Amino acid sequence: MELLDKIKTKQAVVGIIGLGYVGLPLVLRFCEVGFKVLGFDTDAAKVERLNRGESYIKHIPSSRLAALLTPRKGAGQFAATHDLGRLGEPDVLIICVPTPLTSKREPDLRFVEQTTRQIAACLRPGQLVSLESTTYPGTTAELLLPILSQKHKVGEDVFLVFSPEREDPGNPTFQVNTIPKVVGGVTPACLAHGVALYSQVIDRVIPVSSTQAAEMSKLLENIYRAVNIALVNELKMLCLRMGVDIFEVIEASRTKPFGFQAFYPGPGLGGHCIPIDPFYLTWKAREYDFSTRFIELAGDINSSMPYFVVQRVTKALSDHHRALNGAKILVLGVAYKKDVDDNRESPAMKIMDLLKQEGAEVSYNDPHIPRCAGMRHYPHFDLASTPLDERTLKEADLVLLVTDHSAYDYAWIASQARLIVDTRNAFKGIKGDHIYPA
Repeated sequence: MELLDKIKTKQAVVGIIGLGYVGLPLVLRFCEVGFKVLGFDTDAAKVERLNRGESYIKHIPSSRLAALLTPRKGAGQFAATHDLGRLGEPDVLIICVPTPLTSKREPDLRFVEQTTRQIAACLRPGQLVSLESTTYPGTTAELLLPILSQKHKVGEDVFLVFSPEREDPGNPTFQVNTIPKVVGGVTPACLAHGVALYSQVIDRVIPVSSTQAAEMSKLLENIYRAVNIALVNELKMLCLRMGVDIFEVIEASRTKPFGFQAFYPGPGLGGHCIPIDPFYLTWKAREYDFSTRFIELAGDINSSMPYFVVQRVTKALSDHHRALNGAKILVLGVAYKKDVDDNRESPAMKIMDLLKQEGAEVSYNDPHIPRCAGMRHYPHFDLASTPLDERTLKEADLVLLVTDHSAYDYAWIASQARLIVDTRNAFKGIKGDHIYPA
């Protein structure tokens, strides 16, 4: 049977490489519509947990995984493996590996390249490869295509597409199937296979003319957010000097029914996309002797926000005749956004590091992240979440709210804490001279 027919009849076996915040929701969706799925991950501990039906991601319940391990009518069968020698088994391979930045803010594509070479070693006629990892325009055609073309004719016996992930962990409004999917192929036949695949699991698929266009579309989405967040971060700093409440201003502005979309300031950017992806395009633009000034400026402003937060902490303490050096600082929330259990690229990490450098005694509480250890940029961090009780709050010289989790009782915290710096407007409506906006 031809691959296209296998896809349309859901007889194709789908392989998903990288079983994290992007890959695992895809596993669930493909299984739910009737595909058999083989998941790949180099982390043997993750593989073991998945094969026991245990989830390690907060918003994905273990019950959903466990149900997929036993075949039943109407559901696909799922298994996970760390044996990359099995990459030749699935008919479809979806790459969901990390694409971080190097210490010099340049693209780090080693995981994508390594995965592609491992696929090439097992590649057989009748397979479709889809890259979902966010990257610069040209990656699929310039990096993956030459590797996969060594023994096969891409577009004839194997197929290659790029389809950017649009996962938003913790968002209850949108699910995998309801988020439109952009797909670009290196040939028309590749595009046809990619569209056929994603049409089985996504309500709306948007084909574009090339993999480069698909790659650029994802970067535009994230750059749009980064630039607008930088704008309101800059205005927040100005408004604080002017004695104006930036959050009140935003709420007033958003009543305009056209021409305005609300973005909100914060302590800095976090997560695996917004702080990283814009610099992929900045790096690629240099190849064309082009300077992406808006992106660089937005990056500078957003990267400076943790330093601004520390300045506000210093001022709050100084106003109360206390030095930062030696002060006990309790950080509330280290996840990169509200109500998720992910602290990748979280501004909280940078803020805590800066506070420690200034001699502060730093602890944290986060109901979703019990331990904070082994971060890529902060390998020296090894902290456990401190219980949030009356004693903890009263012993802290200052409570710094970084992530506004729903689990926090802000009125109670305000009644117990000596001094608060609020980076999220979480204490809105609670009066007290001891609450400082930041």
